[in-house]
Amino acid sequence: MKKVYYLKTCSTCQRILKDLNLPPEFNLQDIKTDEITVKQLDEMKQLAGSYEALFSKRSKLYKEMDLKNQALEERDYKHYILDHYTFLSRPVIIADDHIFIGNSKRVVEQAKQFIHQN
Repeated sequence: MKKVYYLKTCSTCQRILKDLNLPPEFNLQDIKTDEITVKQLDEMKQLAGSYEALFSKRSKLYKEMDLKNQALEERDYKHYILDHYTFLSRPVIIADDHIFIGNSKRVVEQAKQFIHQN
């Protein structure tokens, strides 16, 4: 599978996509207009190891809902990601059986190297 979950309205996601220069076989999914399914999230979790790894603690809602002061479990992370797209750490890049989560320079560079060496 070659897929990117991102937000079309996010300038960071747009910059990263431009920088990655993805081959045409990559499928892009704007998670705001095309919501993540349970199956898709479960596939991401298989590659990432946990729902928490996919969860964005920088989300505005995370702060507004005061989630940092709650003891969240895996099922909670899954619920929140499925409930509102902003809880997914973006972008999520899946290339074959590798997953790259988030927008840190290190993650983006790893994704770029992996995509263009294969």
